[in-house]
Amino acid sequence: MKKNLLFLAFALVALSASAQQSQAEKTQQPAAVAAQPAWRFGYFSFEQVFHTMPGYAIAKHNMDELRTKYDEETKRVENEFNSKYEEFLDGQRSYAKTILEKRQAELRELMEKNIAFKAEANRLLKQAEDEAFAPLKAKVNEEAQKMGKEKGFAFILNTDNNAAPYLNAEMGEDITAALEEKLK
Repeated sequence: MKKNLLFLAFALVALSASAQQSQAEKTQQPAAVAAQPAWRFGYFSFEQVFHTMPGYAIAKHNMDELRTKYDEETKRVENEFNSKYEEFLDGQRSYAKTILEKRQAELRELMEKNIAFKAEANRLLKQAEDEAFAPLKAKVNEEAQKMGKEKGFAFILNTDNNAAPYLNAEMGEDITAALEEKLK
């Protein structure tokens, strides 16, 4: 029993000392927080800056031309399929069973090739777009980093796609116009 009382008294003394130390730390904390400089940050609309770059119009024009070529080829193969299908429908009653099956297989194969071509065209267009715009995007990011270092920002946010629904204008700075000007 004496051991339990002694242990309880020791635990209370340790807890009391810990509480006093914790209280002393709390009273010193506001002074340390006040001494730290306020964080500043920058923010901009990447899309707005990106679309105003001189190289964007050229890359977009090249992408539009490439997309038009793929669209024309897609339309051509669709027309080819449609004409063969109409020919099949017109003559299907007169075909022998083996000829009918052969023509159906040809149409299925042609449709599968058309679907594969469309998928490959979309993949290639996406890849070409990524490659065409990559240097421009890198340039925007590079200028944003330079501006962040010059102005002493802790970070820079991209405000597109509702990524930052609220930004405190007292702590942050909109650098969209400044980036547009530097990238011209």
